[in-house]
Amino acid sequence: MKNGITEYFEEVEITKEYDGYYYSVSEAITVVILGSICGLKNVSQIHQWAEDDRVKEFLKEKFAINRIPSYYWLLCLLKLIKPDSLNRSFVEWAYSFMPQMAEKQTISLDGKTVCSTVQMDKYESPLHIISAQLSEMGITLAQRSVAGKSNELVAVQELLKELNIKGTMVVADALNCQKDTAEIIVDGKADYLLCVKDNHPNLKRDISDYVQDESLLKTMEKLSKTEKNRGRIETRTAFVTTDIEWLEQRKDWKKLCCIGAIHTEFETKKGKSSEWHYYISSCPLTPEQLLHHARMEWSVESMHWLLDVHFEEDWCRVEDKDIQQNLNMLRKIALNLIKLYKSETGSKKALSKIMFDCLLNPRNILRILDH
Repeated sequence: MKNGITEYFEEVEITKEYDGYYYSVSEAITVVILGSICGLKNVSQIHQWAEDDRVKEFLKEKFAINRIPSYYWLLCLLKLIKPDSLNRSFVEWAYSFMPQMAEKQTISLDGKTVCSTVQMDKYESPLHIISAQLSEMGITLAQRSVAGKSNELVAVQELLKELNIKGTMVVADALNCQKDTAEIIVDGKADYLLCVKDNHPNLKRDISDYVQDESLLKTMEKLSKTEKNRGRIETRTAFVTTDIEWLEQRKDWKKLCCIGAIHTEFETKKGKSSEWHYYISSCPLTPEQLLHHARMEWSVESMHWLLDVHFEEDWCRVEDKDIQQNLNMLRKIALNLIKLYKSETGSKKALSKIMFDCLLNPRNILRILDH
C-alpha cells in the first residue's frame, strides 16, 4: 500500500542531507497527505492525529511507518523538500491517471495569492501560485509559484510549455488572453478558448459590435441552457461563428478561427440582471462546446475555494516559503485522490463528509487510495 501512494515521491530532492534517518522525507509526505485526506487543516493538527495510538498502528501496518517525528522534525522535513522537485513528481503522478478520452478535455489555468503571506515580514512579496486543472475531473495537474500576481503572465506561459497539453482545450481568464500565450498553446498541439475583455479593447469592441448587431446575431449558431439553483434561475445562451474574415485582428492570433459570446441572464426574487462575455478560439466550436469549455474555466477557482474552505490556506501562518508551497501541493494531492474516488465510485457524499469519515476511522482512507 505504501508504494501505491508514495512511489512517485520517494525520489523527491532535498536541500541538504540530514541526521534524522529514523524519519524519511517520503514518510513525512505520506503522513501529511493522509492527514489532509482527513481534512486536517495544518501541520500541528496532522501531527496530533498521527500521534494517536490507533492511527500509529494504522500507519505502521499499512504504510510501514514505524515512528512519528516530533512536530518540529515534521516541519523540518517539509522544509527540506525542494518545491520544484516535488512539483515534478506531482506532475508525473497526476498524468499517470489522466484519462485518454475521445472528447476534448479542458485544462483551465488561474492563479491564487496565499493571503496569509501578504503581510508576513519574511515574504518579500506575497506567494502567488498558478495552477493547471483538468477541469472535467477537477484534478490539479501542476502548479508554479511566483512572487506576486504581477508575474502571473510569464508563469502561465512557462507552465504551459512544461505540460503535455496535446489534444486539450486550454481556457484562461482575460488576464491570460495574450497572443504569446495563444501561440504557445497551438505549438503544444492544443486549442485555446480565451475570454476577451478590456485589456484588448479593439478586439472586444469588434466582437461586441458584431454580436450586438441583430441581423448578424441571427446568422450565428445559438444554444440556450437554463438552470435553477436555490431560488435563482440562470439562463446561458451561447453564440458562435467561424465567419471572421472581417475581423482585422484575426491574423494577430495564431490559428484563430472562431469567435463566440455568452449572454447570461439571472433571475432572483430581487429582480433580473444580465451580462455578456466574448471569446476567441482556435477551434471551430459549436454553441454547446462553448458553453461547456467556458464553464470549465471555473474549475480551478473551485479548487482554490476548497483550499481556503477545507484547509484554511489563507490563514496558514507558516513563515517558510518552501513549506507553504509544499503544503499547497500535498493538499492538492489529497483533493485529487478524493475527487478520483468520487468520480470512480459515483459517490454523492460531499468532500467534507468523506474527509470526516476518514478522520473518524483511518481505515476509510484505504477506500480513497484503492481508486
